[in-house]
Amino acid sequence: MIRLLALVGVLAVMLGAGPAGGQPAQGNRDVIVAMTTSTVDTGLMDVLVPIFEKQSGYRVKLISAGTGQTLTMGARGDADVVLGHAPELERKYVAEGAFVNPRLVMVNDFVIVGPPADPLKIKGMRRLADVFRLIAETKTTFVSRADRSGTHIRELALWKRAGVEPSGSWYIQTGQGQGATLSIASERQAYALTDRGTYLALQKRLSLAVVFEKGKPLLNVYHVLEINPVRHPKVNHAGGKAFADFLVSPAAQKVIETFGVEKFGQPLFVPVAGRSESEFEIEN
Repeated sequence: MIRLLALVGVLAVMLGAGPAGGQPAQGNRDVIVAMTTSTVDTGLMDVLVPIFEKQSGYRVKLISAGTGQTLTMGARGDADVVLGHAPELERKYVAEGAFVNPRLVMVNDFVIVGPPADPLKIKGMRRLADVFRLIAETKTTFVSRADRSGTHIRELALWKRAGVEPSGSWYIQTGQGQGATLSIASERQAYALTDRGTYLALQKRLSLAVVFEKGKPLLNVYHVLEINPVRHPKVNHAGGKAFADFLVSPAAQKVIETFGVEKFGQPLFVPVAGRSESEFEIEN
């Protein structure tokens, strides 16, 4: 038993446990974490959350939704911390005083997926705006999340860049998460925008292929945001900050760096905690 306790102590130190033995000093042990669906659909949180709970003593209650919804929840004080991927919208909420201390956590990228046969021959195209214009001009079925998620917000920005306002029967709006939207796109043999991580995690269940990738407009940036304690004093700020600190810690960043490599041959996310925001700014 003594050797087991010693081993647990060593692991706690390795994972960055605090001086109080990894336990919350006082107050609520439950931490409500509102986060984008991609971090859950990919399985990343299945790995990170148990590590955090073991080292901190907190219990995590995950709420997975589009970033627009999670930011609204956080702004209302219905979550203790938020992990999102809609930088433009996040900056707006921070400016309004809803959140404090936004920090970079990781990045991956968005890709356009479509039927493996790629009837529009998008794979040979070079300009992203031309891709969106071609889809609209040919009225080829495109499936949108239409849920004010980070992916949906980026999709709308890309249509705007192309000078297109999508509408009509060819433009299917699901109002659902990324996994469900990809399933519908697969069934309809349609095109869609998705984060690469979720696509890779679900790829075996889909009849879809990546038809366009790369380019800064497709960069997908994740931030963790703490709730403003002045606006919402009853929120579990200690627990929320502990989770945010954990995501940007060396231990968590190492997990993120290797997550997905064994299964998919490539990482699903790239850790970027501590790097400059200017590296990842995207002009709409």
